[in-house]
Amino acid sequence: MRPTLTLRIFLSWLAWQSRRRGVTPRMIALEEIPPIPAAPPAAPILKQIRRITGRPSFPVALSSLRIRRWREIRVPGADGFRTARLYRPRGKVRGVVLFLHGGGFVHCDMVSHHGICCRLAAASGAMVVSLDYRLAPEHRFPAGLEDAKAALDWIFRTVGEDVPVAVAGDSAGGNMSAALTQWVREKGLRPLSAQLLYYPALSGPFVPPSRQAYAEGYMLSAELLYWYCGQTLRSPEQLFDPAFSPLLAEDFQDLPPAMIVTAGFDPLRGEGELYARCLDEAGVPVRLKNFPRMIHGFLNGYALFRDGRQALREGGMFLREVFAQKNGGAC
Repeated sequence: MRPTLTLRIFLSWLAWQSRRRGVTPRMIALEEIPPIPAAPPAAPILKQIRRITGRPSFPVALSSLRIRRWREIRVPGADGFRTARLYRPRGKVRGVVLFLHGGGFVHCDMVSHHGICCRLAAASGAMVVSLDYRLAPEHRFPAGLEDAKAALDWIFRTVGEDVPVAVAGDSAGGNMSAALTQWVREKGLRPLSAQLLYYPALSGPFVPPSRQAYAEGYMLSAELLYWYCGQTLRSPEQLFDPAFSPLLAEDFQDLPPAMIVTAGFDPLRGEGELYARCLDEAGVPVRLKNFPRMIHGFLNGYALFRDGRQALREGGMFLREVFAQKNGGAC
């Protein structure tokens, strides 16, 4: 499936907007995209990757001191029930946040992001539901996104109408969070109150300058991005699906207020910036925060990086402010 005429016009508009600001994004042609590998990496290699990246950012017991309590629960997924971690802050609960972890759709989990969710719950005053969605390559796109849809629908049906609900995530989780906001709008579901996206992957085949400038040497490389896509997608054409590349949606009106956090030395930085522009042009309140000295994934190093702690604190305060405006009740 090649881009539709509407999509081509929209991408041309994006390119014009970017050139007007002195940058030169470009569109990847299908023939430039490496073929999707016929087989996933060997099981021992994949297991080792997940073991290394599945470690907590900070000791679980110490992270948990910031909140009232946490526990594992079972929530609906698209293909049966999934495990999730529910984090309850101290004091009044001001809202509910569905959190989707990063990891290129391939690795990381609830354990690797435990401390992140504890800090986010404490700063926002919200219950955080961290979902163990299905990972690629065993479950390719859109399996993880379908799990997130089912979990979000369950949250809508479980909490009261006066309790605001938001989505949040980092990297691949930011990608799915943005896709969820468009899905909620298209389905006419109960409106989300906010979206909090940390260095999200959003533009698919549309390459902003940052993906070229920081293509190598800053941990997340262009080669690694292609590898993640190869593990996640069933075909190169899926790159053009707005459910995988939310920046390729036809419009951005009526989406929830957003905070987008980017890292200075991140190939994905430009994607967050372009998404912020699109939301702003559509009249959606948006807050863009860049940490110029950081690289992709710096939230997981919050124990070492002050910027990581600040990013979580500011993201939580953004959610707290939005929830206060919505006059959310206690859960």
